[in-house]
Amino acid sequence: MFSLIKARINQGFQYIKDIGEAEIRKPFRGLPGISSTPCRAGCESCREICPTRAISLDPVQIDLGKCIFCGDCETGCPGNIITFSSFHKTAATSRENLVVDENTTAESYSQRAIKSRSEIKKVFGRSLKLRQISAAGCNGCEMELNACANVNFDMQRFGIEFVASPRHADGVVITGPISENMAFAVEDTYKAVPGPKIIILVGACAISGGIFAPSPALNREFLQEHPIDLYVPGCPPHPLTFINGVLGIIK
Repeated sequence: MFSLIKARINQGFQYIKDIGEAEIRKPFRGLPGISSTPCRAGCESCREICPTRAISLDPVQIDLGKCIFCGDCETGCPGNIITFSSFHKTAATSRENLVVDENTTAESYSQRAIKSRSEIKKVFGRSLKLRQISAAGCNGCEMELNACANVNFDMQRFGIEFVASPRHADGVVITGPISENMAFAVEDTYKAVPGPKIIILVGACAISGGIFAPSPALNREFLQEHPIDLYVPGCPPHPLTFINGVLGIIK
């Protein structure tokens, strides 16, 4: 008993007290920064090296919904145009807001990325139960979502938690690129959630298909038929990225 008390005193509080002010140290890769310095004439190194074609040129833009944050564009750019920061609050409520350019800073991104709707705050502001669907994911995003409930992040203190049945949920969290074999399960699970309900996409695979986007084995019709309430980019996203994103829409 005394050894347990001593260990508790030595460890102190393990949970992150202020989720909103928490910072993540490098080598974590978060919001990329794009220099206003012109690229070398004819250089397309960053676009060619990107495995998901997340980079477009003239002007240089990065689609965080496609980006897997591998950092190859940063190391492969001869002009050091692209640099990744450790800013992790990259979730957004619209697909367009995931595209960043040379004018994007952490402050400007935070101001525009999440637009909370009054109806979501009214219905889910005090309690939000989510059913997670792994739609052919690699288990990377799933592991990070599991970590949201551990002692460090303690997502439940905000009234946000994952539930075992869609009948008990207020919405679904989808990970993975949605394969043909999982398409029916995604639709069926969503239908089982009582309305009103929300949809959250977590990870590059769920948002854009990621590295699997060209595969004929995918069936992403579900995303074309239903509005998405929150996009959480990453490969996989950090637990703080997910938690801050959800808190952003329910305030």
